[in-house]
Amino acid sequence: MFIIGNFIAALATVVSMVLTLYMYIIIARAVLSWVSPDPYNPIVRFIHNVTEPVLHWVRMKLPINFGGIDLSPIIVILAIIFLQQFLVASLTGVARSLL
Repeated sequence: MFIIGNFIAALATVVSMVLTLYMYIIIARAVLSWVSPDPYNPIVRFIHNVTEPVLHWVRMKLPINFGGIDLSPIIVILAIIFLQQFLVASLTGVARSLL
C-alpha cells in the first residue's frame, strides 16, 4: 500500500503542475489577444495550438461573448481552479490514507 500511496501522491503533484502550467499558458493567450502578435512567431503559434482546442470547445458549448470580449479563457481558468481544488486535493487525500 505504501508504493500505491506514493504513486498517487506523485500523480497529484504532476497533475497540479500541469494544470498550473496550462493556466499560465491560457493567461498568456489572453494577454496576446490584446496586442497584435506576429502570427508566424513560433511561441505565438505554440500558445495558439495548445490552447485553441480547449477554448474552441468551450466557445461551442457555452457561447459567452459580450461585446466582442471572449470570456472562454475565464471559464477555462475557473475549470482549472476547480480541478486543482477537487481532483488534486482528492488524490492527495487518498495518498495520505494509503501511507
